[in-house]
Amino acid sequence: MAAIEPKEVTQSNPSNGAPRIGGDGLQRKTQLALVKPGADRSVAATAVDVRPRALPPGATNAAQETPAAESFESEAAGWRAWWRTAQIVRVLGAMSLYLFLNDYDIRADFNRRAAERKLEEARPRGRYDYFKAWARDLVLRRALDRVIRLVRFFVFRGEEGSGAKERQLERQGVWLKDNLISLGPTFIKIGQALGTRADLLPLAYIKELVKLQDQVPPFPTAEAFARVEAELGRSITEAYSEIDAEPVASASLGQVYRARLHTGEEVAVKVQRPNLREKVGFDIAVLGRITRFLTRFPSVSENADWEGMLREFRETISEEMDYAREGKNADRFRQNFREWRAVRVPTIYWTHTRARVITMEFIRGTKVTDVVALRARRISPVKVNRLLVRAYLKQLLEDGFFHADPHPGNLLVMDTGHLAFFDFGMTGRITPGLQSKMIDAFFHVVGRDVEGLAQDLINLNFLKPGVDPERIRPVVEGLFSHYINLKLGEINFKELTYDLAEVMYDYPFRLPANFTYIIRALMTLEGIGIATDPGFSFFDTAKPYAKEFMLRREGKHFRRILLDKLTGRDEGRVNWGKMWKLAKMAAKMYMEK
Repeated sequence: MAAIEPKEVTQSNPSNGAPRIGGDGLQRKTQLALVKPGADRSVAATAVDVRPRALPPGATNAAQETPAAESFESEAAGWRAWWRTAQIVRVLGAMSLYLFLNDYDIRADFNRRAAERKLEEARPRGRYDYFKAWARDLVLRRALDRVIRLVRFFVFRGEEGSGAKERQLERQGVWLKDNLISLGPTFIKIGQALGTRADLLPLAYIKELVKLQDQVPPFPTAEAFARVEAELGRSITEAYSEIDAEPVASASLGQVYRARLHTGEEVAVKVQRPNLREKVGFDIAVLGRITRFLTRFPSVSENADWEGMLREFRETISEEMDYAREGKNADRFRQNFREWRAVRVPTIYWTHTRARVITMEFIRGTKVTDVVALRARRISPVKVNRLLVRAYLKQLLEDGFFHADPHPGNLLVMDTGHLAFFDFGMTGRITPGLQSKMIDAFFHVVGRDVEGLAQDLINLNFLKPGVDPERIRPVVEGLFSHYINLKLGEINFKELTYDLAEVMYDYPFRLPANFTYIIRALMTLEGIGIATDPGFSFFDTAKPYAKEFMLRREGKHFRRILLDKLTGRDEGRVNWGKMWKLAKMAAKMYMEK
């Protein structure tokens, strides 16, 4: 779930603030405000009646909604399904048209060269064959080219000149973001996911879709409080001694309120949007129909595993809609980091947590990308980046369980310099086999082994089924040869991903579904790092910590894999150079303890 974690809360003007609900049912004034550091803006709020009440019209009792995460999907049938399909196709179709027209000049040039080649091939066969090829080119390619360019002229309003394409892309990005919001929570989530897919969409689209993380309209507080009462089986005043009348954050699936338990703990209460499961389930069923239809056309589905991505999205969003599961994910994450004093995870209050309401510890802090506020608190952004990278390497290479949505809204830096993680609805899991292949890839990057990297892409299923690996090996080696000659500090992970995306478009590659969230997380991390430290490099920062984690991974299986890679036993020989590096790493770890 996107940015709905407890944000930093500072005291503002003592005479101005949002109403709170006290334990006696009376509204009180508070000094709570949601502001950026150094600002003085209070959150305007409207008083609400929080006495025990029935659900508002249109809201569904939690007990009446489908409780099982596995069975939330609805049947996509009848006029309602066709109408929803039309709404979705209108937006996705327009987006596809924009993308096609934006890149049409490249496609047209390719088609022109292909037609010229066919004409030359037909010339030796005689005048008749040459005339047929010429006529086919005239009717099919040139005429269609004129039609497409005319359509583009009207769609883009005839705008030309310097910067015209950039302005068009920016307008398209805004249009896409607004229309995804109008389609509802399912498509806001899809927009958030697409916002990390630079291999599919232009940068101008990405910049707008990123805003879906924290620019979602809230739903009425009366409905939120009714949801809390229905889930917990008691009134608001019985559950909490105080609670804000306005949310401190709102996102695609729910919104957060600041409150206090009767035992005195300050908490954040996240409440799910009304009828969410029904809406999302119906939308996914409709999307399934659309996806199955699109797979009939190889030209549409050749560069991405759409069915696999939809399947993974379905599984992920079903987990996100189960706040009890999110609480368990948070507990598991906290357990994994129990020996890390520098990483904090909010405590879950299970007496006040259900499938659609979760109550957690309220943690104050500074947004991870707010460099000015961090430095004002004498916290080094560089050290924060190192801690964040180190924490993620532990999740990926050691735990096999990772936070899949590390955008800045889900991370806070506490005044102690500790890093707090929020919102565990979207998590990923990595099998030991995949971890082993990722270890291979890391060692090939560090060892500057181009041929090994080419084999890694094959082993990690980046090739489409049935493709001869030897045919594309030179392409991969050519791509990585540029990066191999750079220092680790000069390698930009996002640029590497963009270059890989171009290869995926032109050659028989695809992004495996199980890598969608791994790459999304890593690209987000590098974006945070560069925003706070222009000299940041993911690979350069990760190198020493990755070696450390791989050196002390638990389990005989992992130790055997690691030693095989380090010593060269997997190659049928002992590599004494790698053995010496292993000894130096072990000595360094011992001296640092």
